[in-house]
Amino acid sequence: MSRVLAAAGAEFRIALRNRWVTIAVAMMALFAAVLSAAGSAPTGQLGADKLSVTVASLTSLAVYLVPLIALLMSFDAIAGEVERGTLPLILTYPVARWQLLAGKFLAHLGILALSVVVGYGIAAAAAFWFDPRAGAGLAALFRLTWTSLLLGAAFLGIGYAISAFARRPGAAAGLVIGLWLVLIVLYDLGLLAAVVADAGGTFTRAVFPWLLLANPADAFRLYNLAASEATAVAAGIGGAAGAIPPARALASLVLWAVAAFAFGVAAFRRVTP
Repeated sequence: MSRVLAAAGAEFRIALRNRWVTIAVAMMALFAAVLSAAGSAPTGQLGADKLSVTVASLTSLAVYLVPLIALLMSFDAIAGEVERGTLPLILTYPVARWQLLAGKFLAHLGILALSVVVGYGIAAAAAFWFDPRAGAGLAALFRLTWTSLLLGAAFLGIGYAISAFARRPGAAAGLVIGLWLVLIVLYDLGLLAAVVADAGGTFTRAVFPWLLLANPADAFRLYNLAASEATAVAAGIGGAAGAIPPARALASLVLWAVAAFAFGVAAFRRVTP
């Protein structure tokens, strides 16, 4: 464990020097503040407290921003070491590859946790400022926080696997951006087109829910919206959130986080210095 923590400390200092900590925190803080300021209008119509409405909006924000930050931090984790020629030196130390990758994972997850806490904290402070009933939404905010870290963990593992596969930072960067577009943007558009074409048939009833669970971003959104008092704010997937058991969405998210890291370790073991 001490080797993992040492690797995590070194990786965190590198990220701090490269301004990744500042960038991640600033991105989450800025978008959360803007979203919180713009999301107060529906409160009176829904009868929900301001924080619950804000959490529903933050869920949609996190689906796009958390995976992007995780992929941008992880795509260089292995490919960068290979290109700079530092990987052979690192592997001469008495540290296993999985320990090295676990250290990077802890550092990156810590940066992501810091950015999430700061961003969501700003949104929560704004909610309490405008609505004295906002305390009712604290449970939803806490749930959103730790599930955001699970979502980030899944995409960190995916990013490590891509980094090991590409072996060059430029190629890895292109692959992670392409993957982000597919899983976060195009995947849901494709499912929506299929549902419209199916017109309530077998695909919509039997296949569509499982395809939603197969995507970690959709599983994250389903789990959070299923327990939200302001599900109606997030249009599009709100109906599916009520139809799919939250336990399945959470299980999918946890499985993705574990499997992605294991896949990243397996890919790293195939990299030759």
